[in-house]
This record gives sequence, C-alpha cells and structure tokens, in this order.
Amino acid sequence: QVQLVESGGGLVQAGGSLRLSCAASGRSFSSYDMGWFRQAPGKEREFVAAITWSVGRQYYAGSVKGRFTISRDNANTVYLQMNSLKPEDTAVYYCAAGPNYRRDYDNRGKYDYWGQGTQVTVSS
Repeated sequence: QVQLVESGGGLVQAGGSLRLSCAASGRSFSSYDMGWFRQAPGKEREFVAAITWSVGRQYYAGSVKGRFTISRDNANTVYLQMNSLKPEDTAVYYCAAGPNYRRDYDNRGKYDYWGQGTQVTVSS
C-alpha cells in the first residue's frame, strides 16, 4: 500500500522559514516524480514544485521560485524548504507522486498518489 506522509508544517511569521518533509513508502519510486501542491481556503489546489526522481530536475511555480527549494534523498523522502514566507503562502501543503512518463508536472492529473496534507500558516 502506497503511503505519502507529510510533516513539518506549522505557524511562522512572515519572512520566516519552514521545511516540509514527505516520506514515501509502499513501492519503488525510481520511475516516479514527486510534487508539492497547496490549497488555501476557498481556492483550488495549485502546483508548487516538482522534482524528477531519476536526475533531480526541479520545477517551480512562479510565485515560489527563488524562495522555495524542492529536494529528495535516497531514502524515499522529499523535502520542501520554504524561505521568505509570505501570508499568501498560507495553505495546506500536499505531497504527490506520479509516473515519470507524464511530463506535465504542474497538472494534478499527473499524480496518482497523494498525502494527507500539512498545514502551513504564515502570520503578518
């Protein structure tokens, strides 16, 4: 059974930093890409960042580029380092996994597996 478990969310002041983690288990992810999405109250879930599992190529939404960094280790864990946080970054953040033959990294349809989400709140 595939599981994606996020952790690391919390409350932080504007300008602060948080590091989210996503532990993946239940299958081999060598042919899967990983992504982070977020959903604010009353809004649709939106793409944040993605990384290819094989070579670690990274993709970012324009709103977070230069502030957020996605990475992964060799133990099936993906990270999202979030710096210079803004109140508009407040959302539930979700980790996702999708097969690497689907290349539209910012499309929710690419991803087959999702975590339960972790809340990030940025106060002004």
